[in-house]
Amino acid sequence: MKVPVAPELPDLPELRSATAARILAAAEDLLQRRGGKAVTVADVAQKAHVGKGTVYLYWSSKADLLLGLIGRDFLSLAAEFTTELRADPDLARPSRLFPSLMRRAAHRTFVRAMLRNDEELLGALTDDPRAAALLDALGPDALMNTLLPSWRENSLARTDWPPADQAYALMALYRGFLLLDSESPETSPDGDPSVVLARAVTALLGPERPSRAQMRAVAADGIEFLDRGVDVVLRIISP
Repeated sequence: MKVPVAPELPDLPELRSATAARILAAAEDLLQRRGGKAVTVADVAQKAHVGKGTVYLYWSSKADLLLGLIGRDFLSLAAEFTTELRADPDLARPSRLFPSLMRRAAHRTFVRAMLRNDEELLGALTDDPRAAALLDALGPDALMNTLLPSWRENSLARTDWPPADQAYALMALYRGFLLLDSESPETSPDGDPSVVLARAVTALLGPERPSRAQMRAVAADGIEFLDRGVDVVLRIISP
């Protein structure tokens, strides 16, 4: 799991230790297969072929190790989005951004678990304020709250109803798609869910009519949000 690290920020143990990287890989595999409640530090140590005490050299508890995996998943997603926003500012359109978030979250176990509050995988972290801080830094609610004013100012969202109501409706829509996507196939639409979500977002926010300069401005706001979030998350998960 590759993550971006700025030179001025604290580095992560797996970047300087092959043992720490092996522990992370073992924990990731076990947690995905068994869930947070069923995995112990001893299990991780055994799979990584190290002593239990070696795990504690890098992470003081199982919760810290799991928090680190979640944070790294968010960091990887943020790095991916930042790269693509720089190359294609149009990705910051709400009709593209939300479907892209949904598709990417579906392939990231720990991001998906956080967005769905998956107690089986997260265990005690469901009530950990540090996990909430990760979402505040790089979660979709925070991203939307940052970009909605920019969308409204740059011809990407209607301005004829209060921003707070608009934000509430938009997140209810997005979370509803996330929940339905995790349920049985019977709940799936006839078409691609991401295409349906794009149309639903446009129906909610109105037609998108930005200039190229406006799209670049919105993308810059998104990149600034991601850069700040990466800084916060790195500080949360660094030893």
